[in-house]
Amino acid sequence: MIDKTMTSAEAAVADIPDGATVMIGGFGRAGQPIELIDALIARGASNLTIINNNAGNGGTGLAALLATGGVRKIICSFPRQSDSWVFDGLYRDGKIELELVPQGNLAERIRAAGAGIGAFFSPTGYGTQLASGKETRSIEGRDYVLEYPIRADFALIGALKADRWGNLVYRKTARNFGPIMASAATTTIVQVDEVVALGAIDPEVVVTPGIFVDRVVAVGERPWIEGGTFVGGVTIEGMPLFDTSRTAFSSTKEA
Repeated sequence: MIDKTMTSAEAAVADIPDGATVMIGGFGRAGQPIELIDALIARGASNLTIINNNAGNGGTGLAALLATGGVRKIICSFPRQSDSWVFDGLYRDGKIELELVPQGNLAERIRAAGAGIGAFFSPTGYGTQLASGKETRSIEGRDYVLEYPIRADFALIGALKADRWGNLVYRKTARNFGPIMASAATTTIVQVDEVVALGAIDPEVVVTPGIFVDRVVAVGERPWIEGGTFVGGVTIEGMPLFDTSRTAFSSTKEA
């Protein structure tokens, strides 16, 4: 019997070794697998290479992982924003390496890894420092840069629900990088709000087939999501912000 469910987030990430390359899903906070990241922090892995769209928000999730000092390098498209002070501090102090990849190239390099594509030509970055040392070519009068796939040892992604075979559906924009990362890693670990019975997910709405998923852990519904509806937000520090009744969104920001 195929059963990819795990008893806990800690058990799901227990074998991620020092020096691993880890893709982490999410577009900012949307779709970020917070519980898996927290479990990886508790695991204490070091010398990691992280692939993510951003470089962390506030002091939670990916930012908290960076703050441990366990990340040697980050590959991302958008490292700086108003609440990226953890990354900023590390980078300015020379404690983390950055590989900056334009967002479209990042997505396509990850997708290419999962699709078995050896390399591809992209016009993005041509004539800039991002193309330094890379092969270029003119194709039908337009200049391109050769880009190579990005693969990972592990992918940590978040989805809405799964069955025990690992078939996944996502919640709206929380899908973002999840599907392509699932196909580009040797081992894909997924946190979901719930694991449902086989047959409870309409095959027509499965976004990531279970063939790309190795482990699934149910972590429960987000406190800022109720019945699939957004009912909360986050403070400027990245902490959950919602009223105690969980029925109304509070827009108050803490300074």
